[in-house]
Amino acid sequence: MLLSLAQWLQGIYPDLGFLRLFNYITFRAVMAAMTALLIGLAFGPWVIRRLTEMKIGQPVRAYGVQAHLAKSGTPTMGGVLVLIGIGVSTLLWFDWSNRFVWVVMLVTMGFGAIGWVDDWRKVVDKNPEGMRSREKFFWQSLIGLVAAIYLAFSVSETSFLGVVQLFFRWVTSGFSTELPPKADLLIPFFKTISMPLGVWGFVGLSYFVIVGTSNAVNFTDGLDGLAIMPVVMVGSALGLFAYLTGSSVFSKYLLLPYIPGAGELLIFCAAMAGAGLAFLWFNAHPAQVFMGDVGALALGGGLGTLAVITRQEILLGIMGGIFVAEVLSVMLQVSWFKFTKRQFGEGRRIFKMAPLHHHFEKSGWNETQVVIRFWIITMLLCLIGLASLKLR
Repeated sequence: MLLSLAQWLQGIYPDLGFLRLFNYITFRAVMAAMTALLIGLAFGPWVIRRLTEMKIGQPVRAYGVQAHLAKSGTPTMGGVLVLIGIGVSTLLWFDWSNRFVWVVMLVTMGFGAIGWVDDWRKVVDKNPEGMRSREKFFWQSLIGLVAAIYLAFSVSETSFLGVVQLFFRWVTSGFSTELPPKADLLIPFFKTISMPLGVWGFVGLSYFVIVGTSNAVNFTDGLDGLAIMPVVMVGSALGLFAYLTGSSVFSKYLLLPYIPGAGELLIFCAAMAGAGLAFLWFNAHPAQVFMGDVGALALGGGLGTLAVITRQEILLGIMGGIFVAEVLSVMLQVSWFKFTKRQFGEGRRIFKMAPLHHHFEKSGWNETQVVIRFWIITMLLCLIGLASLKLR
């Protein structure tokens, strides 16, 4: 919005040369991060107070880690603070004509709405199930599939009308339209190796990445500050990839696919980082507020969509290794328990408790140790991901 305003004012008053700053993505990204950070810090106490007044407190499982029982009643659904920061800041600083930012915003807010309903039913309506798994998965799948289909055709088309036309051309051709090489699955650390996906492969992979990342971040959100800092780090790294992918010069030099318009995603990533750091101010141990599904599902969906647009799905799995480990620990624990119960009549466990962060707590690590060590691991994994820009 501010970009359009600055361009309009510059057209009327050519002497206002400083308004040219608004044409630079890097300047607007810095301002988006600052705006989201200040919004979060300013409105955080009010949001926490309102959640407390509404008695939206986090229930704690009695069979979980005993040290967590003291957290019972801490306000949850604080993810709305992050979404407010991201939404307001992004709308202020990005180019409204950019198709990719709108897609990421809609996915993020859509998944946030699902998380809001789930949290509301659990905490306010006192329904321990919240949203039923099938209902939640249905809405996640609907949003993920719509986004995946749109992105499949927006890689080579820059206008909404062009995307729609290409989609109908694909349908009328008997689903045989091929996608350009820039839509291939990139294999990191190799110069020329990529995997052609086709439309069906692209849609299937994108759906898996968007929905899978959303749930993986949700599983990670179990300790004070554990999920938000990895989201900030991974999102910032993806923002750099978006900026380079959207530049014809840098993408050619670094052998990345050139995707016009992708650079504008740096604004969203910067806003995510600023809003995330503001939330960490209140979520650091001992947390004054928890993120809840409204934040975790939304941020995970946003990260997955960013990775799809920048064609860095594999690198997302590397840089977000903590998210992957958390969701795999749950899948392995549940699968092994069911298998051994069928085989031996008694369920057995691989981990002392799942998700993985609880296993380390049960092993003697205190909460702060788990959180900071997971942060350090994420930082290392993000550096490995960034090194792939030159290590080929």
